[in-house]
Amino acid sequence: MGVADSVVPGGERWRQARRFARLAAIGTGATAAAAVATGGVLLGQARQARRTIPMAEAPPPRCDGIYGAKFPGPTLTMVVLGDSSAAGYGVHRRRETPGALLATGLSRRLHRPVQVHRFAVVGAISAALRHQVEAALECRPDIAVILIGGNDITNRTPRGLAVRYLVEAVHSLRDAGCEVVVGTCPDLGAIRPIQPPLRWLAHRWSRQLAAAQTVAVVEAGGWTVSLGDLLGPRFAAEPTRMFAWDRFHPSAEGYAMAAAALLPTMLSVLGAGQERRATPTRGEGVRSLAEAAQEAARHGGTEVSGAQVRGHDRGPAGRWAQLRRRAFFGVGAVPQHGSAPDASTVEGLA
Repeated sequence: MGVADSVVPGGERWRQARRFARLAAIGTGATAAAAVATGGVLLGQARQARRTIPMAEAPPPRCDGIYGAKFPGPTLTMVVLGDSSAAGYGVHRRRETPGALLATGLSRRLHRPVQVHRFAVVGAISAALRHQVEAALECRPDIAVILIGGNDITNRTPRGLAVRYLVEAVHSLRDAGCEVVVGTCPDLGAIRPIQPPLRWLAHRWSRQLAAAQTVAVVEAGGWTVSLGDLLGPRFAAEPTRMFAWDRFHPSAEGYAMAAAALLPTMLSVLGAGQERRATPTRGEGVRSLAEAAQEAARHGGTEVSGAQVRGHDRGPAGRWAQLRRRAFFGVGAVPQHGSAPDASTVEGLA
């Protein structure tokens, strides 16, 4: 997610917000008067959110460095790209950042050192990925983690444009031989300072962008893990525990929860994942990529990757995709709606 500044647009952004609110209302059959009223409500709520959410202060701790240096295996290079959710804004200790959590988990389970380079920037939108990828490729990474999308929602970046920048990033990394795991757009509807109806719109926009990201990333050869519905209910139920001091970014426990969802997929991408169950759980299996993306957007912690059916990548409905709901480390199964990893998950990652 981004800094508070991006929650409420200014100048041209204000005009875009007014246009969007008016068009959204008209699209539902509202009258012109209702459209104006709706736009006024949304802008009023945006102003209130800006007054409530503090400005960004000090940058997040740097997570760059080698984790698991005691292990004898060859060093794995991991790069972390995206916005403040990837950088770890909201925590104060290096070990609490997503990069550190994931690197520690990888090193312990792969029994090899992990070198981390963080290029994620607080406040970044998808357009910033181009420069981050250029810098990351100089490190010759083995795997990249991308967390992006929250600021595209708050800045009202056109969905197609945001996805195009993400696709370019995935293609560039994959062409360099780097594996890519993308944590899709979080649910901004869980942020407490944002009230209905703006909260409902933020939830819908977040889910739509997450589904579009999933389709694009898998088509480009990457893997995705949905984070929105995973984080939303728990964050809404326990805001003082799961949010940082600014009530906008995740706390240390919030980041640990996201890392617990991403780590199994990263291990699988690297060829060290858990063996698949003989019988898929409910909701898992192969289906069209479009269907898998919509399903993943509705159920947090869901992994989506490319698949084949009878040797073919595509079927009548387009690209085939594999939908998986992997168990969190330290937890017997993926948390159900409204639950979260227990203390063993956090300890296992940190």
